[in-house]
Amino acid sequence: MRDRNFLIENNAKPIWHPMAHPAEMRAQPPRIIMKGDGAHVTDIDGRSVLDAVGGLWNVNLGYSCDPIKKAIADQLTALPYYSGFRGTTTGPSIELAYELTEWFSPEGMVRVFFTSGGSDSVETALRLARQYWKIRGQSDRTKFLALKKAYHGTHFGGASVNGNANFRRNYEPLLPGVFHCPAPWTYRNPFNETDPAKLAQLCAAAMEDEIAFQGADTIAAFIMEPVLGAGGVIVPPDNFMKLAREICDRHGILMIADEVVTGFGRTGAWSGSRLWGVKPDMMTIAKAITSGYFPLGATLIGEKVAETFETDATSFGSIGHGYTYSGHPVGCAAGLAALAETRRLRVDENAAVRGKELAAALDGLKSKHTLVGDIRCKGLMAAIELVADRDSKKIVDKKLMAKVADAAYDSGVMLRVSGNNIILSPPLILSATDVTRIVDGIGAGLSAAA
Repeated sequence: MRDRNFLIENNAKPIWHPMAHPAEMRAQPPRIIMKGDGAHVTDIDGRSVLDAVGGLWNVNLGYSCDPIKKAIADQLTALPYYSGFRGTTTGPSIELAYELTEWFSPEGMVRVFFTSGGSDSVETALRLARQYWKIRGQSDRTKFLALKKAYHGTHFGGASVNGNANFRRNYEPLLPGVFHCPAPWTYRNPFNETDPAKLAQLCAAAMEDEIAFQGADTIAAFIMEPVLGAGGVIVPPDNFMKLAREICDRHGILMIADEVVTGFGRTGAWSGSRLWGVKPDMMTIAKAITSGYFPLGATLIGEKVAETFETDATSFGSIGHGYTYSGHPVGCAAGLAALAETRRLRVDENAAVRGKELAAALDGLKSKHTLVGDIRCKGLMAAIELVADRDSKKIVDKKLMAKVADAAYDSGVMLRVSGNNIILSPPLILSATDVTRIVDGIGAGLSAAA
């Protein structure tokens, strides 16, 4: 690797960074992270900080998981790559597909289509949903329903079902035939409803109304995150996902659960669907499938969809879709090791316990800092929404958010800022002491901003 001076001199110059303005990055270059150990990362200046971001929702097992590293090294020696397209496959992909169908059998998943990440997985699910209805002879079913504030990736399909204008406007026009329903968000919603159960009913009614307007026989699928992540960790009322499932069943609409963030224990359950007691027709997974050690994802297919494809006798059942790295043997080897460690460490249980500690501590921050408008937590995914005024809920500007993040970093904690939200998604190996450190770091940031 080039020396320190070279890296600093060229920081943000040849790279355009995701989700950032190139000019802003050049004016304020990003932090250069050089090492990781446990739940901590170290920057180019040798400063170690607790990573409350978990990479990007994905480093569930921290940065020191030797079994994953060994699995990657061993597979690189044995077979660094081979294609999973028709005619060939690899041992690790067969084994991981089997493990995933076992892992997600309570959700009813029976088949696996491998991808390179979350956006690929969502794109695959959307395409398979349309194809499913062509096989069934209902080719008018091409539309999609999604929630406002939802995030489903960056491909044109995923961006189209995204419910946040920040991820859409610069790339419009997007996929036609996508319609968004109100998110069940008690802090901000068009109904001014704060009671979770009532809000769930109102949002479900709005979904029913949209279906009636569009025509149920024109809708292929409804997609939702069991807990909305990038939109601000919006935790739906307990009954909302079940209501949505019932609506989909009533109108013959497929349900896609986007579990890219919520899969593998982050909510305190092995999946968000399992948390809410729902069996979707398809699920999208990625991120923690390898704990971020290798780019890998998958679309999981339920029995109804699988049977339709596998009993088809026409050309409509042929899957004309895939990625060069679908079922990459090194990625699948990493996934097998990650799943084994995820299960052995019972990170779902740790996320549930640490999540309750985190929620309680963050509530304490709210009582001390008037900048805090709302706290939202489920397991080890959380958001602290900052407002200039609690009564009006006016959001703060990004300069103040940057000040909070910088001060927290100086105190030893890496935070992620999204709009007026501080987003927390730390590794699921977090300790009680780590929770205290994160909250102390946020407190230091809020004090500096105030």
